[in-house]
Formats: sequence, structure tokens, C-alpha cells
Amino acid sequence: MAKQPMLKFVNLDRDMPAKRDAAKRTGDYHEIYAEFAAAKAAEQASRCSQCGVPFCQAHCPLHNNIPDWLRLTATGRLQEAYEISQSTNTFPEICGRICPQDRLCEGNCVIEQSGHGTVTIGAVEKYLTDTAWEQGWVKPASPAQDRPESIGIIGAGPGGLAAADALRRQGFGVTVYDRNDRAGGLLTYGIPGFKLEKDVVLRRVQQLVDAGVEMVNNCNVGVDIGFDTLREKHDAVLIATGVYKKRGLDAPGSGLSGIVQALDFLTTSNHLNFGDPVEAEALNAKGKKVVVIGGGDTAMDCVRTAIRQGAESVKCLYRRDRANMPGSMRETQNAEEEGVEFNWLRAPKAFTGEGQVTGVRVAKMRLGAPDASGRRAPEEIEDADYTEPADLVILALGFTPENLPELWATPELETTDWTTIKANHKIHATSLPGVYAVGDIVRGASLVVWAIKDGREAAASIADDLDARAQVAAQ
Repeated sequence: MAKQPMLKFVNLDRDMPAKRDAAKRTGDYHEIYAEFAAAKAAEQASRCSQCGVPFCQAHCPLHNNIPDWLRLTATGRLQEAYEISQSTNTFPEICGRICPQDRLCEGNCVIEQSGHGTVTIGAVEKYLTDTAWEQGWVKPASPAQDRPESIGIIGAGPGGLAAADALRRQGFGVTVYDRNDRAGGLLTYGIPGFKLEKDVVLRRVQQLVDAGVEMVNNCNVGVDIGFDTLREKHDAVLIATGVYKKRGLDAPGSGLSGIVQALDFLTTSNHLNFGDPVEAEALNAKGKKVVVIGGGDTAMDCVRTAIRQGAESVKCLYRRDRANMPGSMRETQNAEEEGVEFNWLRAPKAFTGEGQVTGVRVAKMRLGAPDASGRRAPEEIEDADYTEPADLVILALGFTPENLPELWATPELETTDWTTIKANHKIHATSLPGVYAVGDIVRGASLVVWAIKDGREAAASIADDLDARAQVAAQ
């Protein structure tokens, strides 16, 4: 009888790729996790229980066929494993690096629930796709036949690029318009290199270009080209702009110099790491006492970037406790290893200083009754304020949508009360004929994996619509 290649979780412990030493990794922006060797990836994949109801797959927004590609990895059939992974995920190597697996696939692993430790799904996914690139298995789209229709995509983030890939594979002409000088959106300029090295993103962009997708960078729709012009030029338009309007903090002293937005801080850091000329002194943490306000993944990116820039100290203030923070627990642990101090149940009340910020007036909090979302609402403890010294304060409070109908002079483009684009959540069609919308501009600030899902679904809807139009025209 052949030896059972799976179900080894009873005898094999969970094992992640080794982390680089914290003292060394804070000196650069390279990714912190080492690669799995082939034997280790196969070993860890073999821990999968191949359960009848794969909760990992059910809790993946893309419904990746995780058990099958784990089994193929465990038995050494890596190219087949990669092809199954790629069939449902446009960017598996990116999701393997930045998805919050602890809240999605790994967090719902059956053997995790039974106390054996989850399968390291994200690390195996990353290993698979990196191996595929090294072996030359990743090929640009090569449609059997080009079609005459063209699609314009506004935004070169994960949603727009996922749609571009799917549409080009079907032979459509695709042009992607983006306001930045490089494609990738937040993958390129929002996420630091120690989580996602930029060559990983740019090689995917180059693959799309090699497949025939046209990238138009430094193009701000509504300024450099009109939205109506794009609709006239293309047979369909997909809006995938993301949400970039930053949330501020209305508190005394909030206009002082040295109080900056998280995205400005991260974008500047990424430009510097590309070697771009940037005026960076106001956004440089070197030698400064840094306070980051927020508890999401963007806040984690900021605190870890500030450490790498050589900050004197880095503290993170969050109004709830550790168990209730929205950011990844894994990222919080990484930040603590690198020297970040977390101050839980703390909220800013005001900023001190004359012209330049010198401190944050902090209120101590406690958790009270649950709020409308079911989370326990933070309450201020009276007469417990103190001042936290700060030379640089970074606001990581999230993002809201820009008012696109106003910016694009298109009032007929319907939005919700939150100014997100109103779109059908199955086919992603908006109120305008031939115009679709995906990702954060519809959902609000969300995960990369959801944007990829939306982009792939919208591509299918656009193709169906254009097929129907072609049939009508042929009659």
C-alpha cells in the first residue's frame, strides 16, 4: 500500500519559514521571512487533513482550491499545484505575502480548531509561486484571437490589474490609466518592501505589458483626461481607483507641523527606496520620537517603517486593547520584535507645541458596552490624561472615498451615502451603461484579496456584456 502523503498534522508540528533576526532586518527593507526549501514546503503541506468541508477554502474570498494544491505540493507535483493556485488567483505570490491568513484561510483551518496548529497556507502559496517564476512556468497571456473591443480601466491597483489580466486573456484590448508614475497602486506605494518587495509587483505589471495591456501612468482622470472621453474611447470602462482620501483628526493642535498622514509617510518612503528624488525631511523619522495613532495594518506598516528610518523611539497608540485591534496579530508581533512599543487603551485628545508638534495629549481608555458593530466601545477614564513626547505624529486612521462624480463632472454616476460607487455586487455594473466598479471604491477600505476577486468577476461580466452586444450586432 502506498504511503499516506497527507494527514501528518498529528506527528508534524506547524513550522513557519525562519524570520531574519530583528536587529538585522530593521536595517533594510527586504522581506523578513526566509524561503521554504522544497522539502520543508512539502512537509508542511502534508499536514493538511484534506477535510471534507475545507473551511480554509470557504473563508478565502477567492475560494482558492487550497487542499488540492497542498496535496500536490506534498507529493512534489509543483507545477500542477501552481497552475491550480493560479487558476483562481491572479496574484498568488502577493496574497501569500500580505493576506491576513490568520483571519482568513489559516484562521479557519480545521486542524487549528483541534489544537494542532494551522497549516502554513500562506507560506506554501508564496513558495509555490516564487518557484513557478524561477522555473519559467509563469507566462504572459496569449489569447487565441484578439477581439476588436477595448476596455479602459481606471486604477492600476490589484482590482484593476486582476481585471486587466482576465480581459486580456480573452483577447480584449485593455488600457489601464493610473495617476502614479508606476502601476500597482498601494501594492507599489502603500505597502512597505519588508512585507512585499517591489520587484514582486513590477514583474506582474511587466507580464501584463508583455501580454499586450497598455499602461498609461501619470494620468489623473478628471484632470489629464475626461471620464466622458474614456467612455467614448472604450467599449466598457472599469473604475478601480481605490480609496485615497485620508481621515484626519479634529483635535486642538492638529494643524501643527510634524503631524502627517500615514499614506504620505509610506508613499514617500517607497519613493525613496526606488531612488526617486523626493522632498522627505518632514516625512523622515530619523532621530525623532515617533507616535503612530491607529491599530490597523497601515499603522503596523508605519511603525515598522519608522524603525527602519532610524527613529529614536516609536510608540503606537490604539484606543482599544490588543485583542480588539483590527490589524494582523502577526504584524504586531513583528513590530514588537523590532522595538515598537504599543500603548493599548490610549486615545489622542490634543497636540502640543508652538508651530511644530512636541507632544500628544493622551487619554487613558477602558472598554465599555458593545457598540453597534458588536465591539466593546472605548470609554475615557476621567482625570487620567498625560502627555507623550513626539517630534513626528503619524495618523493611520483609515481612508474614505473621493467624490468621483464631483471630480469627474459626472453627477449621474450614483454613489452611496458614504460616497462609495453604487455597483451591483454580483456583476459590478454601476448606474451608467457600460461602466463597472470594483474594489475599495465600492466596498470601502478593504483587503487586496477582495479587490482581486472583484476584478476577476467584473472582467467576466464585461465579457458577457460585450458578447451579448456582438450577438445583437451580428443579427
